[in-house]
Amino acid sequence: MNKIYISLLAVILLFLSIPISMKAANSQNKTISIPTEILTGTKSKQTYYLALPSGVSGSSINTSSLKYNGTNEKVALSIENGKVKVTLKGVEAKQRIDNILGYNASWQAPFVTTPGNSIWRYSDGIRWQINQWDQYSNTQKHNDVNGLGSGVPRDDPPDMTIATKSDVSRDGLKWYNKSVDQVIDPVSIIESSVQITVLKESLPPQYVSHNIVNGSQFIIYYKTDAAATNYDAENLPDSWKGGWATGRRYRTWLNYYFTASANVTSYKYSGNVSFDYNLPTEPTLTGDVTLIKPNPNPAKITDKVPVRISVKGELQAYSDVANIKEWVFYAKKKDQNGTLQTKKENAKSLTASKEFDFEIATADFSGEEFTQNYDLSVIVRFNKKVYTKAGEIDSLEVKLRTSAGVYKNTPTVTFPPVVNPPAPKGKPPIASIRAPSEVKAGDDVLIFGNGSYDPDGYIKDYWWDTSGAQEKIGNAPNGTTWYSQSDVGKTFNILLTVVDNDSMFGSTSTEITVIKPEPYARLSVGGTLKQNRKVILTNSSTSPTRFPLVPEKTYVVLTALTGGSNADIKYSGTLGQFETKELLFKQPGTYKAAVYVENTLGYSSSTSITFTIVPDEVPVNYFSMAGVAYRSPENANKALVSIDDMSYSPDKDVIGRRVWEYRYDSNNDGNFNNETWVMYSDANQERLNMELSQVGKYEVRLTVFEEFGQPTIDEFVTAGDRKSTNSDGQVQSERIVEVKNRAPEVDWSW
Repeated sequence: MNKIYISLLAVILLFLSIPISMKAANSQNKTISIPTEILTGTKSKQTYYLALPSGVSGSSINTSSLKYNGTNEKVALSIENGKVKVTLKGVEAKQRIDNILGYNASWQAPFVTTPGNSIWRYSDGIRWQINQWDQYSNTQKHNDVNGLGSGVPRDDPPDMTIATKSDVSRDGLKWYNKSVDQVIDPVSIIESSVQITVLKESLPPQYVSHNIVNGSQFIIYYKTDAAATNYDAENLPDSWKGGWATGRRYRTWLNYYFTASANVTSYKYSGNVSFDYNLPTEPTLTGDVTLIKPNPNPAKITDKVPVRISVKGELQAYSDVANIKEWVFYAKKKDQNGTLQTKKENAKSLTASKEFDFEIATADFSGEEFTQNYDLSVIVRFNKKVYTKAGEIDSLEVKLRTSAGVYKNTPTVTFPPVVNPPAPKGKPPIASIRAPSEVKAGDDVLIFGNGSYDPDGYIKDYWWDTSGAQEKIGNAPNGTTWYSQSDVGKTFNILLTVVDNDSMFGSTSTEITVIKPEPYARLSVGGTLKQNRKVILTNSSTSPTRFPLVPEKTYVVLTALTGGSNADIKYSGTLGQFETKELLFKQPGTYKAAVYVENTLGYSSSTSITFTIVPDEVPVNYFSMAGVAYRSPENANKALVSIDDMSYSPDKDVIGRRVWEYRYDSNNDGNFNNETWVMYSDANQERLNMELSQVGKYEVRLTVFEEFGQPTIDEFVTAGDRKSTNSDGQVQSERIVEVKNRAPEVDWSW
């Protein structure tokens, strides 16, 4: 529907039939307030379009009198399209903002983690191996339990609570200051203030509790009861198949987001604009029109909707009421001369008004909604001719227009209620629009008016004019619309008028330019950027909503730049249509990922990212033991040597296996090279109590084998990919223990 905006009564003064000149003298001064607001980010400069007060036209303003009053630096000030256009530099200030919200790439989109545990039934059909994460040792542990029931096979493991681990992800993290349009630069975030919040309302039914370790890891406790369906079948290794062997992966999940504080640069805008405007110096006729019915406008139609229009005329710069012959009012439906109504008023008065009644019937239109425009005129006639600079006149005329709307189902716009508005009181509301300066054709654009406020009350109604847009916002504080491809290169005005609880009005506008509907290519890499670990490549490329990407025309290319080769890049399937792809790199080095995307209009975009895969470091091998041990008669004449392993992984992997060996200097020549190593233990013992029988020297060797401390892709790794090292690099004297006989105790007393 078309919307008509005229002063406070939403009418447009079309033109006067008699041109009237104005003089610079006899002027008045007006002031328009600029909405006070504090903006963050890159809002160091802001342009405002301020609606003129009622009764003031742009042509009557003395442009040389325009003046900005406030603490901002003025960049530009002019009259444009019947509004005051002022551009200001913001007053810069450093500000700490708390309760910044961190979401997964878009507003209110949580991060999701879906870890789980593998639980296996042995081939005997009775025992189940329970695998779960041990928070305290930071390793995977398992134990065997009998399944529920007494028969064979036992279909379910016992009801119990198990623990699983999941790394906290920040991939795609985007920070917002409480709304979608206030994005905070990550460099402004105070890292020490970052906290994780789990969405309690989205917890799974099997959830028990969770811990957050060092802000980087979830430990989640959840139930695996017999009635649970929160599991998937696991594929059995070939060596396990047979009998009643089976496997399940019990799963759980958490949805979470981040909170933090930020040190940001903010820009404050405030003040007002004042100007002088000229009052009429010769007889001038002005008019107002008020749509009394329907209220609200548009109205839902049943059979017929009554329309009542009040038209008012006022003579300015004229005082001879005795010379006024009559007032004549005309009203008709636009382009329908047969509907013309005429009314007269013979009062000797400088003002006069009349009301006209029409109706809109369902037979007048088809479709869901309809707008009826009305042409209106006010004429004042004089008994004697009046002399003006344009010559002698015997009448003045002003033409007006208004509209009434109806709808069958859901209204798309609500006009202001203007039935006998009360006399203005208090302070008018301040309208504020937040919208991007550019939008891609075919893409949804969010427009916000909820920053509007009333200094002495509250906002009651919002009216939007988004001429040129494909959808209307309606009368909500915020809304979404879009522009077509044919609008590329065009700039449109977005206007907002707000009404407060005192029926006072405030208006503002902004501009938005439609640009080409080009897609945006975007790749990101996450997971663990380490040799033989799972790396997750995410293709988050986007395109305007109505011109989506063509999946078949998406191409991703992976290239080894240094260190490894293309053959060292492992993945399943193809690199075409995917949102996330799991990769594994067999060799450390520098790699590049590039993506090409194309949308349904043929617009394309490409980008690339370069990332480094770090090497999988070998574990550091070191153990400690005493240099001398004594045989003990109480221990079958064996010496007990206690050895503590202090080996560790420098890159946070897990020591998964320990093999202890020794060799004995059989000829006591101090040379162990011709001696044979004997395995003592491969039970992954961190503290070893070694029992040795013979007197002499022994050399001890420890070999440690790593297990991956981060996720991998099993099909692309072998046992040889797990790093290992032995203690040969440790100082030899620290690896040798001498077994001696304890000296006898002698009593010299007699």
